[in-house]
Amino acid sequence: MRTDRPPPPRPLRPIAAVYCLMALTSCSPFAADKLEAVRFSGQLVVLTRNSPTTYYEGPEGSTGIEYEMAKGFADRLGVKLKMVAPNRFADIIPMVARGQGDLAAAGLTVTETRRQRVRFAPAYQEIRQQLVYRRGTPAPAGIGNLGAGRLEVVAGSSYVERLNQLRLLHPTLSWTVNDEVETEELLLRVNDGQLDYSIADSNIVAVIRQFYPTLEVAFNVSQPEPLAWAFPLSDDDSLYREAVAYMEALRNSGALASLIEKYYGAASRFNPINIAAFIERVEQGLGPYEAWFRESATEHGLDWRLLAALAYQESYWDPRSVSPTGVRGIMMLTRNTAAYVGVKDRNDPEQSIRGGARYLRSRIDRLPARIPEPDRTWMALAAYNVGINHLEDARIITQTRGGDPDKWADVRANLPLLAQHAWYSRTRYGYARGYEPVHYVDRIRTYYEVFKKLDDEREALRDREALKLLVPAL
Repeated sequence: MRTDRPPPPRPLRPIAAVYCLMALTSCSPFAADKLEAVRFSGQLVVLTRNSPTTYYEGPEGSTGIEYEMAKGFADRLGVKLKMVAPNRFADIIPMVARGQGDLAAAGLTVTETRRQRVRFAPAYQEIRQQLVYRRGTPAPAGIGNLGAGRLEVVAGSSYVERLNQLRLLHPTLSWTVNDEVETEELLLRVNDGQLDYSIADSNIVAVIRQFYPTLEVAFNVSQPEPLAWAFPLSDDDSLYREAVAYMEALRNSGALASLIEKYYGAASRFNPINIAAFIERVEQGLGPYEAWFRESATEHGLDWRLLAALAYQESYWDPRSVSPTGVRGIMMLTRNTAAYVGVKDRNDPEQSIRGGARYLRSRIDRLPARIPEPDRTWMALAAYNVGINHLEDARIITQTRGGDPDKWADVRANLPLLAQHAWYSRTRYGYARGYEPVHYVDRIRTYYEVFKKLDDEREALRDREALKLLVPAL
């Protein structure tokens, strides 16, 4: 408990007075500069956006590369972090320029136009703008040869600035802007055939293509561009200088490289589902894992082949598997999940399998009893991936749209809406990569069906062999 009294009031510097008059994010009569004001308020207000490359609520809580960096900065300052996601991406730069946040951490590309309104910290990552289309449709030959194809981009984005530059070289180039959705949603519309083209940063494209591999990159529409945090233009650079020092420390310690690997490493290594490899692995045998899958499944009323299919989706049956996000083991349990199901060593395959079975059973039991099988199991698998709370949000959306929240087919169709602002803004738990559990469950079901067929054939072969041994004795 603090027992020291606050220092006596000191004359306000002009910039601090401005902060008070404008009712900005943090101010006190004891704050001599912006850094002191933030520390005195006990809170760092960061403008951001809900997206898989910035900030969102995952099964274990808040996550995203911008969130983790901002959290680290707030911890360095000794204050709490408050992430604020405006309704529109186009509002972020104007809001930070007006001082309605201490800084913006939103995957912002540094452009000359933006430099006139905000001050950028040193870059933490480089991206390229890429034109994206759907596989199976004609690939555009160049930015000036889009023909009658529909190109749509997010309003207020760096893509609009780049297109305006390109139109000087290609006068017939045309596009529409959308100020109601995020880049991610426009990419999904391209995937669904609602749009012909969109433009997105290469890091966003890499993440989305994990789940929508039919999206193709036609070409880059920019040279490498930096991403950086944005601060209000001000004579007081105290908070800015602290952020510069923080970013330098992140880079020098290797923590920044680790964060980039954590959030983008999986995307760079992504491969579509490979049934041939799965069949080969099954035919090689599961060794001791099979007994543990069988025992754990029996204990919790599950099909052991479903449990094995889940484990294959998670780790390819590699007990030493470790993801960049920190989950590990054959069932890829997080620390919190392992503690919840009583697993002490996530690297121990038997403990992991038994813990994974226990956790899947708990997801099944958390669902309303009226949900029938197999819908109940498919929803539980989705909850295993995205979390029970986001699944419940999707069920509520399903009901709102006239679907049946107790049918997996209906919930499956609505889960991707958790990535769309128009829908997640109405939910209790907010943004989620709702398309991810859809593909997750689809893959497990595919592995499960293949596994059942192979196992049935194996059992039939055993029965025939057993019959041959019995025949001579008859």
